[in-house]
This record gives sequence, structure tokens and C-alpha cells, in this order.
Amino acid sequence: MRGSAPEDLRTHRPALRRSTTAVAAAVLLLPLTGAPSASAGQPRTDALQRAFSKAAARFHVPRSVLLGVSYLESRWDGHGGAPSVSGGYGPMHLTDARAALARAPEFSEGDEDARGDTSRARKRVPAGAAQQAALPAELPARLRTLPAAARLTGLPAERLRTDPAANVLGGAALLAAEQRGLGLSAEDDPARWYAAVAHYGGQDDPRAGKAFADEVFSVIRQGEARTTDAGQRVGLRAVPGLVPDAGQQKRLGGAVTRASEPGGDRGPECPRNVACESVPAPYEEFGDHDYGNHDKADRPRDQKVDTIVIHDTEGSWDVTLKLIKDPKYVSWNYTVRSSDGLIAQHVPGNDVAWHAGNWYVNSHSIGIEHEGFLAAPDAWYTEAMYRSSARLVKYLSRKYDVPLNRQHILGHDNVPGTTTATIPGMHTDPGPYWDWAHYFELLGKPFHATAGKHGGLVTILPDYDRNRPRYSGCEKPGEMCAPHGSAAVRLHTAPSGSAPLVKDVGLHPDGSDSTDGVNDTGARATTGQRFALAGRDGDWTAIWYLGQVAWFRNPHGAPTAVNAKGLIATPKSGREEIPVYGRAYPEKAAYPAGVPYQSVSPLPYTIAAGQRYAVGGRVTGEYFYAPTFDVSKHTIVRGEDVYYEIQLGHRVGYVRAADVDVRRSTS
Repeated sequence: MRGSAPEDLRTHRPALRRSTTAVAAAVLLLPLTGAPSASAGQPRTDALQRAFSKAAARFHVPRSVLLGVSYLESRWDGHGGAPSVSGGYGPMHLTDARAALARAPEFSEGDEDARGDTSRARKRVPAGAAQQAALPAELPARLRTLPAAARLTGLPAERLRTDPAANVLGGAALLAAEQRGLGLSAEDDPARWYAAVAHYGGQDDPRAGKAFADEVFSVIRQGEARTTDAGQRVGLRAVPGLVPDAGQQKRLGGAVTRASEPGGDRGPECPRNVACESVPAPYEEFGDHDYGNHDKADRPRDQKVDTIVIHDTEGSWDVTLKLIKDPKYVSWNYTVRSSDGLIAQHVPGNDVAWHAGNWYVNSHSIGIEHEGFLAAPDAWYTEAMYRSSARLVKYLSRKYDVPLNRQHILGHDNVPGTTTATIPGMHTDPGPYWDWAHYFELLGKPFHATAGKHGGLVTILPDYDRNRPRYSGCEKPGEMCAPHGSAAVRLHTAPSGSAPLVKDVGLHPDGSDSTDGVNDTGARATTGQRFALAGRDGDWTAIWYLGQVAWFRNPHGAPTAVNAKGLIATPKSGREEIPVYGRAYPEKAAYPAGVPYQSVSPLPYTIAAGQRYAVGGRVTGEYFYAPTFDVSKHTIVRGEDVYYEIQLGHRVGYVRAADVDVRRSTS
């Protein structure tokens, strides 16, 4: 029965968390149409900016509107011609889902069930041609904008997929068509294009369209500038006073009101400035007194929510929403759609979803899925997704008083295994290509130096676009991934790029070395994580990591970390070493009769005297006993043991307060 065994593993969640496939094979980026070369064979670095100007003039779309829409869709990146998870191509995210899936490799892999056991059939998610065959005959409008752009421009579909300038032209043609379809004239005033922008971003859902348009106009007001993945410099001058046309806003607001349907009794728990719907996860009994796919609770009254876990789906929006409706599967609280940032809520915040691979973390966290693939950076974690997700996280942070830092906003790949045996199976999403720096900028909490060189801590902070460590296994095991920006730095045993990578004895219990595999987190530190400083040597910095000294390259001219200060934990005086745990459960004496004791077995890592680890928070031991569908048998076991969460390695860990001294890192 659930909860009667010492190891309660209602933990793992949807599909293919350790997958190594891209959405589709990338194609060669063709030269920009009509772009003169700065030198032989080299396109101009302002060619894309010029393409936006030409397309805006040809179709009489305000250039600021065209740039704003493209920024929200792709941040002006072309992604090497590879499609997004929803089949979108190029800077304007022109969608052609059937073409994208036709190019996708066949891939399908099982996932553990809710408890991590093997008693149930392993689930499989279709991909490639199999998933294409499952598509409806008539795709939603949001998945077929590229064929429409081809008709409007007279350009071949393949050119729209692979030539950024042609893609921008297609996007301008679509925006102009939307404006005409609304009975509006083409004019220079961006305010008069609000409704057209909304329809471009949310053809099938007025709520998503309105949220998309609001974000586009926010981008135009603020202005943006960046260098794209193809080395193109693109800028959008700020228009601080821009306000959408009031009449269009009112009409669109009415459409949103008519389209909205309440979820349950109260509707979804979301901020007002995002598009959000309710797609409830079932709470049902089935089989031999089994049930799924989450637990009823009364958070934060009975348990504090102190963590938000960021996931990716490793599958499409439609497949993901089918999985959440299966009571025999697992659950998570929210899913965010890639193409437009639409949010679906599945499990209320007061209940416990089964999402993190760690029951203690589940009990104290909210899980947010993002449509995408960790091993396919060009499957696009889109700007629309990042912005919508950030608004949701800020809302949840205020509601549950969750600090906006990387000790409390975790990736699934930062959640610790509960025991030694579970470590190799822990999931690795959202992976090294999730842009944590940009995400925290959107959260209003950008990472920066908080101390001088004697602060005692460092915060990992590489330049995402320029930081391109080698990874393997994105397409096939052993094959190198295409170079791409990354939020992670690699860790070595000595201050040299030729030195071996540090070992993770939990992830590789056979003693083998860490690798450059995209799913191997054993020698990786990621943006926003804080570590205790262990030394410096020229362009190299050392940190305490999994009980050892780990070095990463941190040159003065192109730093990958900044100085920080805070609290550190170190073994108490006289202790040669102390254990580390994957959960903060109570001491045995705290368990009442009828509730089986959950042993707090140490992980295979130890912290030796003199080592220091950054402290993320202080918690008191707690266990949520939920063995049956009958909530009257649920119990919260609270103990007296106190723990500190520490940045142990790439994943966090817990140490007993009785084992450590906690002090300021600068002391």
C-alpha cells in the first residue's frame, strides 16, 4: 500500500525526462536575402535589422510592431532553421507542424510511474511520424501559419523555413492580413495594431492572444537590443508612452470574457496579466485500492510551500495535456505552452502534485511544466513562454512567500535524490540550455555581484550566448551537440581544461568519470547557484562541490561568476566529516502510532572538516503521510530535528543543524 513502505516514491512525472532527441533535424541556415556582405562570404551583421525594415515597408506594418512580435516569438533568433516544439520556424515563428514532425526522428521512451515502481505498464509518448499520424486532419490555426505566409508572399515554404529575411517578410504579410481581416487600415500608428498582434499570437484563443499582445506592447515600450544566435545585431527603440487603441482593447477584452470558462469552483490560480485555463488533473480511485494522480492537502495551512520547481515536458502541449488527465499517471501544478505562453493549471496549490522525484520536495513545492525538450535548445524555450512563466512565478512567490532566488526556484535537475539508490534515476530537465539569467531578469531579480573578492561565495553567471561548453547526446549517444549558448559551466579537478571532470559518486556509483553528456549533471554548476569559494588560480576559480574542490574557468575579461556573500555551513569543530541527506524528515520519536517511520538515510556524499557550503534555507523535519484516497488517514508528522538546505553540487542537499556551524561567509 502507498506510504506503508519505508521508501515513499510518488515522484516521477511525465514523459522522457532523460530523453536525448531534438524535435527535428536542423537544416542549414541560408544566406540572408539581398544582404550585401561586409567581406567575402560574411553576411552583414545588420542584415536582419534591414530585413525588418524592408518587410515593414513592403506590407505597411509599423516596424516597431514587427520587431516586437518577432522578439516575443523568438528574441529575433533563427535557430539555424530548426523548428520549435510547436512546429514554428524562424524569427517570426511561422508554424508548419506537419513539416516539423515529418523531419523528427522516431523516439519513444518509458517513464517511471507515480511511485517510481515497475508494477504498472511503462507509458510511451509518440514522436516523429507516429506523432504526425496522430494529428487531426485540420490543425489549429496556431500550428499552420507558414503555409498562409507562403500564399501571401508567393515564396516557397522551404525558403520561409530557412531564410530569416524571407521569414520576416512572411510574418509581415500575416500581420497585414490580420489587420485587413479586422477591417482596419494599414497605418503607421502602432497603437492601431493591437488587435492584429493579438490574433497573430493567439489565433485559437482570445485569452492567449490578449496576453501576447500585452507583452508585445510592453516590449515596444521598454525597447530591446541584442545580438542573435546568428550574430545579427537587432534593436528596437523604446516608445515609452505607447498605449493600445482603447476601442480595440475593449473589444478584445469582451472576446476574452466570452471565451473564458471557470475551472472548478474558483477558476485557475493565476495572475491577471496572463492567459490561463483550468485543465484539472483527476483525483480518482482505481484498481486494488490504488489512486492518483495527486494528494489532497491544505497548504500552506498544513505545510509550507517554500519551493517552485521548473520542469520541461519532453513532449508536445497536446500530449502533455492528455497525460495529466490520466489518473494512473503523475501530476504537476501548471503547464506553460511554448508558442504563446498560455498556462493551464492542473492541481490546486493547496494540494500536493507528484512531480519532483522527491516526496519531501513535492510536499513543499509547486511544479511548473514548460512545453519543450532539454536536449533540443532550438526546440525553443520561447520568449512568450519565459515571460508568462515568470509572471506566474512572481504571483506564486507573493502568494506563498517563496524567495525569488536559486535556492528556492529550482530546476528539476536541482532536486536531490531521496536515497543513494534513487540518484542515478533523477531527472535532468530543464537542462543546461534553460536561460536562468534571462528568466531571473524577467522575475525582477537579476543576478549580480553582492560582495567583493573576500565575500566568500560566488554566484555562477556566464554570458549565456557566449558560453558554449561542449555537450554530447542531444541527437544520438556519443555524438556532439551543435554549439549553443548555455547557463552551465563545467567543473574540473584542477585549474586546467585538460584536467578530468570532478566525479559524482552518486550519479556514477561504479566510479566512472563524469561526462559531457547533456543529461550528465555530475560536473556542472548553473547560473544563479551560489557556492562557497575554495580558491583561485589565474583565470580559474574553485568551489566546494560534492565533498571536493571543483575548478571552473572564470577569466577576468569574460567572467563566468561574480562575487557574493551569505551564510555558509561547515562541520562542527571536532567532526572529521558529516553526512548529507536528500530530504528533511523528522526523527523517529516524532512518528505517532500507525505511521511508519521514514528513515533518513544519508546520501553517498560527505562533507569533511574545513569544507564550506552555501546555505539556502532552514527547515524543521516534516513528513506528509498520505497512504490512501481517504484524506482522513492523512497525517503531518512534525519533528524537532532542524536541517539546512545547502548547495551541495548541481543538486541541493540537506544537513542536520546539529552537525554544522552556520556563519557568515565573510567571517
